[in-house]
Amino acid sequence: MGNRKFDSRKRWIRHRRVRKNVRGIADRPRLAVFRSSNHIYAQVIDDDRGHTLASATSLDLKITDTKIDVAKVVGGAVAKAALAAGVTKVVFDRGGYKYHGRVKALADAARSEGLSF
Repeated sequence: MGNRKFDSRKRWIRHRRVRKNVRGIADRPRLAVFRSSNHIYAQVIDDDRGHTLASATSLDLKITDTKIDVAKVVGGAVAKAALAAGVTKVVFDRGGYKYHGRVKALADAARSEGLSF
């Protein structure tokens, strides 16, 4: 098991590098993902106004499946909320996490529900 402080610092560095290039604007907001050890969170954010347009978390859904299945449900829920808010295109902010596992499952579920990125 790695050093948690070091691991979180490395994620922070990767996240800063990604955020230099990923910015959500009114016509194409940012789909931001945060992954903790037990839960996953997703928000659709307009960075120009500083507003969250849609969000979904595994805390609200209260699902007791595998973490990958929970990420799929959260991805579908955030996509439905974004479509209800009138958002069809987003830019994906993986939050410094590798595009693998739960992050990939969330992204694929959001795409299958109709979000374009």
